[in-house]
Amino acid sequence: MGSISRSISRRGVVRRRRLTVLLAATALTVTAQGALTAPAGAASTRAADVDFATHCVPPPIAGIPPIDGTTTARIAVDNAAPKVGDTVTVTYTVVEPAASNPTELALPADIMTPTGRITLGGAQTGDITVAGPKKNDPVPGRGPFPSFSMTGTFTVTAPGAITLSPGDYNIHTSYILELDTPCTVTDPPAPVSETVTATDGSGQPNTRAISLGSASGSPGARVTVTGSDFTPGARVTLAGRAGAAQTADTATVTADGQGAFSGALTVNDRATTGVVAYEGDSWSDSRGAGPAAYAVIDDTPVPGDSQKITARVTAGTLSMTQAGDTVDLGSVESGSGGTADGDLRTVTVKDHRGGTAGWSLTGKVTDFTGPGASIPASQLSWTPACATEQGSPSTCRAGSAGPVGSAGATLASAPDGTRTGGEFTVDARLSLKVPASTPPGSYAGVLTLTLT
Repeated sequence: MGSISRSISRRGVVRRRRLTVLLAATALTVTAQGALTAPAGAASTRAADVDFATHCVPPPIAGIPPIDGTTTARIAVDNAAPKVGDTVTVTYTVVEPAASNPTELALPADIMTPTGRITLGGAQTGDITVAGPKKNDPVPGRGPFPSFSMTGTFTVTAPGAITLSPGDYNIHTSYILELDTPCTVTDPPAPVSETVTATDGSGQPNTRAISLGSASGSPGARVTVTGSDFTPGARVTLAGRAGAAQTADTATVTADGQGAFSGALTVNDRATTGVVAYEGDSWSDSRGAGPAAYAVIDDTPVPGDSQKITARVTAGTLSMTQAGDTVDLGSVESGSGGTADGDLRTVTVKDHRGGTAGWSLTGKVTDFTGPGASIPASQLSWTPACATEQGSPSTCRAGSAGPVGSAGATLASAPDGTRTGGEFTVDARLSLKVPASTPPGSYAGVLTLTLT
C-alpha cells in the first residue's frame, strides 16, 4: 500500500530513505545523559526545559569572583494528576549548570553531591528539598560541571493547578577538600517547568508535612526535622530511608498542641536517601510524611597504612530499537470500506541510566495520503502491549487502546521511582479504519514514536 519515509536523528545527522510499506517512523529523545536527540518538531510529553539567570559563588579557596550565568533545568513528576493527600515524587534535573570546576585540578568521577530546592506556586505554595546521589562523570580543570538530577517529594494539600519551578542548588565536591558551590536564582521564581493539576481526594486528606534543616551531611551527622499538621500530642517516629526500606536510624519526638514538632535524627547509614516521620508503630501513608530527600556525604578519612579501594558503576543511556521499520496493513476493497490491520514492529526500550526517572514512549501519526484523497490520522487505532524483562527495577505499563491521531497517544511508560531501569519489549496491534468512499490506490502515513 504505497511508500513512506522514515526520519531518524542520530547525533545531529539526519538520514532519510523511502520504504515500500504503509507506515513506520521513529524519533528518539533522551535526557542529558543520552547520546541521541529528537529531530525538529518532535514533541515531548514530559516536562519542559527552562533557562534562568543564576548567581554562583565558587569556594573561597578558588580565589575567583562569583559567576553570573544561565542554568538550564527541568522538573519531572511521577503523577501529574494527583488527589489531595497524595505524595508526589519530583525530579529536578540541572541539564546545564551555570557554574564550572573552579580550579585547574581535574575532578574524578563520583565526587559531586548536589542538593537544591523546588518552588511551588499556584494552588499550593512552598519549597521542596531535593538531593541527588554522589555520582558524576570526570570534570576537567576549569571545565563545566556535568548534568545532575535531584529528587524529593511533597504532599498535595489543595486542589487546583500547582506549578513547579527550579530553585537554588548547591554542588558539593569531596576530593582532597570538602567544597561547596552554591547557585541561587537571580530573579526568583524561575520559569515554571512543570504543572500538576490536583483534584479533591476522597476522605480526610493527610496534610502532615516535614522539612529538614539540611539536605546532606557526613555519616553520624544530626539533621533537624520539623513537622506540622500531625495529631496534637502524638508520639512521632523520625526514621531514615534507604530507597523504600527503613534504616536503623530512628528517633522519637512528641507533637505539641498544634501538631507541630522539631527534633533531631542522627543519620549513620551511608545508603540513606531520605527521612520520614510517622505516627504509630510503623510507617503508614495516611499517618506519615516524607520522605524528604537527604544525602550522606562519606568524608571518612583513610586510616594510616591503609588504602581505600573504590569501584565505579557508570550511568548508561535511555535508548530504543525496533525490529525493522516497515509495516504492511494489507488492503481493503474500495466501496466496501473496513479495517486494515497489522502489527507494529516490536520496539525494545533499554533504560540503563541507573537513576530515579521513568520514561514515556508516545506516538503520533500523519494523515494517510493517496491519489487525490486522504484518510484522517484519527482513523488509526492501536492496542498496546508491554513486557518487562525479568530482573528490571521498573515495571512497564502499556498505554490505553484507542486512536493514535495527530495529537498523539501513549504507547508505553515506566514511572519515576526510588530506583528505575531495565529492559522492556513494546508491541501494538494496529487498525486503520478505511471509509467506503475512499478511492482506490496506495495510502501512506508516518507514525512517529518519541521516547523521553
